[in-house]
Amino acid sequence: MPYSDMKQDQLEAYRPVVPAPEDFDTRWEGTLAEARTHGSGVTLAPVDAGLALVDVWDMTFPGFGGDPIKAWYLRPRGVEGDLPLVVEFIGYTGGRGLPHERLLWPAAGYAYVVMDTRGQGSGWGGGGDTSDASGSGDAGSPAVAGYLTRGVRDFDSYYYRRLLTDAARCVEESRQLPGIDRDRVAVAGVSQGGGLAIAAAGLVDGLSAALVDVPFLCHIRRAVDVADNDPYQEIARYLAIHRERADETFRTVSYVDGVHHAARATAPALFSVALRDATCPPSTVYAAYHAWGGDAEMAVYPFNAHEGGGPHQQARQVAFLERIWARA
Repeated sequence: MPYSDMKQDQLEAYRPVVPAPEDFDTRWEGTLAEARTHGSGVTLAPVDAGLALVDVWDMTFPGFGGDPIKAWYLRPRGVEGDLPLVVEFIGYTGGRGLPHERLLWPAAGYAYVVMDTRGQGSGWGGGGDTSDASGSGDAGSPAVAGYLTRGVRDFDSYYYRRLLTDAARCVEESRQLPGIDRDRVAVAGVSQGGGLAIAAAGLVDGLSAALVDVPFLCHIRRAVDVADNDPYQEIARYLAIHRERADETFRTVSYVDGVHHAARATAPALFSVALRDATCPPSTVYAAYHAWGGDAEMAVYPFNAHEGGGPHQQARQVAFLERIWARA
């Protein structure tokens, strides 16, 4: 894949003006306040995952609308005391998968929660287990792609309003788990998961780190124009038919745009970008990175597409958290 976006020197200087809706903060404050009215409380069921060195629990917490959202909670076996926590979100159409797919952070000595993605989980990996209970019709069952325009005519009905709320609630509820150091909590994710990590960092106070890889849901208006691949092209195909709905569509998606959530985030962040990425174009990643409200670093992979830095980036993340959490 050749470069399809800006060159790196242009990206380093790219700081677009992306206006947020005037009621952005009040709409999100109201959304999260409503979600919290459904109560708190995580349920944990131990799971025999065949892992001799890692304890695993099947976790359920209340997300948007009080809907039950699944997750895995893993921690290194036999380690006493409160551990730092990494909360991870999943890429587009994926689910939480199986516990043995998720061993990096427990192996690094941390507690770890990986959130299932409502209504997704049928596109790749080990699958998902959470329906979109607040969705309409058969949209509630785990399904394949098409989420970016689901309910897009209005913020109140928009799929990603529900999913971003789940992400924020997952962080809030995970902090209450036994054996967690509540002052050392990080969010992480790749692609859609990176977009959710940005949103969680902007919506939840007191996080100590964010690991954001090739994030989706950033500078969405530009992404629709320059991305060659789905998911952004779902919006283009939708508007090719519903020509009269462009303004309302881009207003709705602006509430979930990572540029606006990044501006409200303050935790130290490690971003990554791939300069040949036609799925989440580099300029959209840099737009969120430059908007970040706290200290941020960028890892650049000039010859990679949407796979980004892969295991090399994971090694950087381990070192980043060790430094942030003073464990080195």
